[in-house]
Order: sequence, then structure tokens, then C-alpha cells
Amino acid sequence: MKDNMISRRRFLEGMAIGTGVMFLASCAPAATPAGSSAAPAAGGAAAPGAGGVTLTWWDYMGDESSANGVAVMEQVKKYNDSHPGITVERTFIPFGDLKQKLLQGAAAGQLPDVAIIDNPDHSSFASLGVLADITDPIAAWGKGGDYFPGPWDSTIYQGKNYGIPDNSNCLVQWYNKAFTEPAGIEPPKNWDELRAAAAALTEGQRFGIAMSGVKTEGFGIAMSGVKTEEGAFQWLPFLWMTGEDLATLDSDGGRAALQLWVDLVQNGYMSPGILNWTQGDVKDQFVNGLAAMMVNGPWQIPVLKSDAPDLAWDVAVLPAEKQGASILGGENMAIIKSTQHFDEAWNLLIWRQEPENLKEYLVRAGKLPSLATLATDAAWTTDPVIKVFMDQLKVAKPRNYGPKYPEISNAVQEMMQAAISGQKPVDVAVVEAQAKITPLLPA
Repeated sequence: MKDNMISRRRFLEGMAIGTGVMFLASCAPAATPAGSSAAPAAGGAAAPGAGGVTLTWWDYMGDESSANGVAVMEQVKKYNDSHPGITVERTFIPFGDLKQKLLQGAAAGQLPDVAIIDNPDHSSFASLGVLADITDPIAAWGKGGDYFPGPWDSTIYQGKNYGIPDNSNCLVQWYNKAFTEPAGIEPPKNWDELRAAAAALTEGQRFGIAMSGVKTEGFGIAMSGVKTEEGAFQWLPFLWMTGEDLATLDSDGGRAALQLWVDLVQNGYMSPGILNWTQGDVKDQFVNGLAAMMVNGPWQIPVLKSDAPDLAWDVAVLPAEKQGASILGGENMAIIKSTQHFDEAWNLLIWRQEPENLKEYLVRAGKLPSLATLATDAAWTTDPVIKVFMDQLKVAKPRNYGPKYPEISNAVQEMMQAAISGQKPVDVAVVEAQAKITPLLPA
């Protein structure tokens, strides 16, 4: 088998990541490059234009209806306009589909030249042989040391570099002043205050008058518990707040973190709908006055400013328990190993990291910089909202759980779904999750 193809055994192992079920390539959703009706050619290279090179690009960053998607498309356009002879064709693939699409494409020999990958999945794809080793180009470039350690480390697998950080983010708590100010509620600083605030704000919404002047059936707080990485992403900080980690999930702290969410739902302070809500859905609940508080990331800032300019909101760091915590989110950009245009793909990656280009993209998309030398820019130091996110990043923990992380995350998601829905007691759900997770953790 060619070197740029992963073995059948490794492909089947990869297909099992996060699902336990193998999907046939023919079942994958069709995706069309933005601005083009042509599908990517086998081997990752679309048919080049006359005398030029076409680079294919896959990501899940959104379409023209989202600030994130617009930011990506504008950056692609800027690159195309400034690089005659090279055309980047971008394909948007929904977050939940991109992993399977990459695995299916690897087996079929139909992959893009570059891809944006969720940073906890990076080592998994590197271990499967999907990504190009760019250790030597990085060394020659000489700028690897300019990045924050957490994001940079997420691009490393077995001592080699397989990508460049695209952006960082973390979670904070958001609150709607139209509810919190009349109730005299300050952002909760610990779990006891969180429970009390969620209870008071739920009562205030249901029996008081909401922003619109109409009585609502709203809740005190909203978070995402959906059975995807978004759900695990939102719950893990609560585990870390107890001082525990996935290796010690079956502990008093692990059970307390899960019980907190279960109690919020069972007591009526958080909707059971969270089991189906993405972080975008959580934002919609908040914007529509159906949740007085929410947990969400900085990518929602441009959305709220655009879609709800009159909404009075603010942010604060997440409430602590034994310690403060948040989660390091973000994406990396990688070159696919099978590309026929490595040099052009590498030049695209480092062009995106030029401070002027990177800042323009990050600000429009509502993202935080992984590039430490850019983090001191006024764009991230003078805005009080952004400052909260930058402060929260100080205790944001990466998901450095090795190449089996997608399977680990799936076990966390199943645990959340079972306990929050009431299908299993918290202690049973935690014990079962620990049994799945422990063998998957790095030695």
C-alpha cells in the first residue's frame, strides 16, 4: 500500500473512534467546496487551473451565516487575491462529520491538502498517519517558540510536529443583566452561589416579567450536554474544578461534578433540553431570554453583537469549587500527508500566521490568539470582555489525553447522557465511564 495511505487495520480502528460503529464512505454527507461545484480529486488535489495550483481545504468553522465562517471565507479570498497562480478551494463540513470524513477520505485516497482540526483530535489523526510531519519546516521557520505552550503542545505527537495552532478559546459564564440586576445577583464565584443564582433566576423568569414584558418559562442557566465533543468540552472544566481528572473520575469529586449538572436539571433550574443543545443552541436560549446565564466561548461575542445588539450582557470567569478551571479550546491547521502540493500548503499555513493576517481573522471570528506575541495587542488587552477570557485562559486546561481521546470523550458523553436523563444513577454512570476511560489513557 502506498505510504500516503493508512493501513486497513488502522483505518478500521480510526473509524471506531468516538462511535464504535463503522460508516461506509458512500453514507458520508456530500460537501462542495465554497465557490465551486467540483468535488476534490483523488489524492487531495483538485484539478489545477491553467498554469496554476489548486489547494483544497476542509474545516468545520461555519458557513456564510456565521461570523466564524465569514472570517474564514474572507481570509481565503484575501489569500487567493494576493497569490496569483494559487487557488484555495474551501469546503465547510459540519463539526460532527469532519472526523469521519477525514477517516473515510484516508481509506479512499480522497483527502484535502490542508485541514483545520479540533486540537484534542490532532494527535489521533497524527497517529493514524493522516497528517504530514512538518517538524523540519517548523525548525527552519524558527517561530515555534512564539506560541503559548498548551496550544503548541497539542500539535506534537511522539516528539514530532504535525500542525500549527490556528486559534485558542476557553469557556466563561455569561449573564443577562436584565435578569441579574433586578434580582441583585452577582456572577457566582463558587458552586453554592451557582446553585443559588440558578434557582433565583429561574424563579424570577417564571414568575416575573422578562425583557419583552411577557412571562416566560425560562431557566436560570444553560449549558451544552449534547452527545458530541461540545458536551464533553463544557462538562470537563467542572470535573477539573474539583481537583480530579479523567484518571480519577471515579472519585468524590468526579461524582460531585456530574451530580451538579444532574441537580440543576432535576431541580428545574436548567432545561433537560441541554442533552440535545449545541453551544450555538445554548446561545439562542440566552439571546431569546430563555436562560439568564450560560456557559459559552468567545466565538459568540461577534454573534451577540450582530444579532442582539440591544441585549445587555456581561461575562465572568467560571465559578470555582476546590480550584478555578476552564478548558483550552481551539483548532490547529495541518497539512495532509497525501498532498501533491506540500510547498504551497506550507506557504499557506505560515501566511495565515503573519500577525496582520492572523489578527484580522481572529478578531472577526471572535477567537483568542495562540500566538503569544500577538496576545499583547490592544485587541485583546483593552476590551473588558476579552480581558475576562484572557484571564480565564490562565487556568484553562488542554485535553492532552493522547490519540485515544475521541474514544475517551465518547465515554464522557455517554456518562453525561445517562445520568442527566435519569437513565442511570450518578455513581453507576461514573463507574462505567471510568472502566472505559482508564485503558484508553496514555501510560
